[in-house]
Amino acid sequence: MISLEPIKTLKNKEFRNLLTGRFFLILAFRMLATLLGWWVYQLTKDPFSIGLIGLSEVIPAVSTALYAGHVIDMNEKKRMLLWCTSGYFLLIALLLIPAFYASNLHFTAHEITYYIYVIIFFTGICRAFIGPIVPVMIPKIVGQEKLANAITLNQATFLTASVSGHAIGGFLIALITIKWTLVVILFLILLASLFFFQIKKQQSEYHKNELQVWASMKEGITYIYRTKEILGALCLDMFAVLFGGAVAMIPVFASDILKVGADGFGLLNAASDIGSMMIIVTLSFIPLRKNQGKILIGVVAGFGLCIIGFGLSKLYWLSFLFLMLSGIFDGISVVIRGTIVQLKTPDHIRGRVMSANSIFIMSSNEMGQFESGVAAKLFGVVRSVVFGGTMTVLIALFVGKFVPKLRKMEY
Repeated sequence: MISLEPIKTLKNKEFRNLLTGRFFLILAFRMLATLLGWWVYQLTKDPFSIGLIGLSEVIPAVSTALYAGHVIDMNEKKRMLLWCTSGYFLLIALLLIPAFYASNLHFTAHEITYYIYVIIFFTGICRAFIGPIVPVMIPKIVGQEKLANAITLNQATFLTASVSGHAIGGFLIALITIKWTLVVILFLILLASLFFFQIKKQQSEYHKNELQVWASMKEGITYIYRTKEILGALCLDMFAVLFGGAVAMIPVFASDILKVGADGFGLLNAASDIGSMMIIVTLSFIPLRKNQGKILIGVVAGFGLCIIGFGLSKLYWLSFLFLMLSGIFDGISVVIRGTIVQLKTPDHIRGRVMSANSIFIMSSNEMGQFESGVAAKLFGVVRSVVFGGTMTVLIALFVGKFVPKLRKMEY
């Protein structure tokens, strides 16, 4: 049965401003990720160098995530969101120096690469704060009764921006070069800030210094550990994406195996997100009604099989198809996992739980990028992708057998 609740949820102007701002911010993030993967690979011609991009970001992001959760819960949310977005803008603006003036400053390819790694290291700190803030703000804006629909719409917005960002990033690199694509990215971050500025303030539920930092951080981790549905869903996603991070190697496939250039790279890079966007929009109006735990395990296994297919494919259209199917499976997983985490987390601890959740997400995505780079260096690109997909399938089967509480989960 088709539900009209998502349309009713979008009538909330403040929620629309939050989603619109997030759309432009994620659009900028994904364009930047596409640009950096292509830029670094063109500078080095080494797949391992792409993996180091993820490592450069994940180390500071994971290291500061728990503290970020404490700070988010203790402080006013809108101000933090604006400050973090501004910090991210300034850091990305520093990339204009090698983009525009590398030849004038006599930068070598390796010097530019190391410069990029340093900038991405500091953006990882900003991402540790930005990532959890939007999910934390949603429940107070829409209310508990519309939260499930708002979560799905939030994910749909995220993936629509991801699709657009990956594709537009590749096309703009080919059309206006790397340096002007960076200028577009900075403009999008400014645009996001304008929408965030229109959101009402959200004060903390705690008085200043009411909770000590270490006790506060421990409370978030303890809650996740005790709530087995959340723990199981996050672990399943983390290890599956950690090994199934074939997207990190797309610059190599596009450039050296499929030989489709920057245009083909941008579209191939968006294929997974296209699939995710399609299924999440569908789930917004035709939600899953039962057996969500079993479905979650099944789609993770399906994701792994698609990654194996992508690794073995030598045809552009077939590679695109496998990535799009992997995005469909991943989109279903994202909706189920996000709904479980949000519905089972009380407001007073939401920032710390979402920050801990971001550790799992960043560990799987950025560490998955690093793992893909290391595996490609050791085994070759194709073997590394096939190995990762195989591990993803095995992990899904393992969780399905030994974590019955997740398998039986329904909401």
